[in-house]
Amino acid sequence: QVQLVESGGGLVQAGGSLRLSCVPSGRTVGRYVMGWFRQAPGKEREFVGAITWAGGITDYADSVKGRFTISRDNAKNTVYLQMNNLKPEDTAVYFCAADFNPGIAALRARWSEYDVWGQGTQVTVSS
Repeated sequence: QVQLVESGGGLVQAGGSLRLSCVPSGRTVGRYVMGWFRQAPGKEREFVGAITWAGGITDYADSVKGRFTISRDNAKNTVYLQMNNLKPEDTAVYFCAADFNPGIAALRARWSEYDVWGQGTQVTVSS
C-alpha cells in the first residue's frame, strides 16, 4: 500500500519562500504522475502543478506559473514544491497525490484522477 508523507509547511510573510516535500513509500516504480493540490477554507480543491516521475515533465496552474517549481529527486525518492514570492492568496492546505494510471496531460489537473493522497500540510502567508 503506497503512502505519501508531506512536510515543509508553515507560516511565512508575503514575498517569502517555502519548500514542500512529498515522499512516497511502497510501490514507487513505473510510469506515474505526482501532483500538488491545495484547498483553502470554503473553497474547492485546486490544482497547483504536477510532474511525471519518469521524464520530469511539469505542468502548472496559471496562478502559480513563474513562482512555483516542482521537481523530483530520484535518489531520495522525493518530489518537491518550491514556492517563491508567496502571496496571501496562496494560503491553503497543500496536498501531494499520486496517479498510477496517468492518461493524457490534460487530465493532470483533475483531482479525481489521483489514486493516493498525502495528509496535507498547512501553508499560511501573512500580508
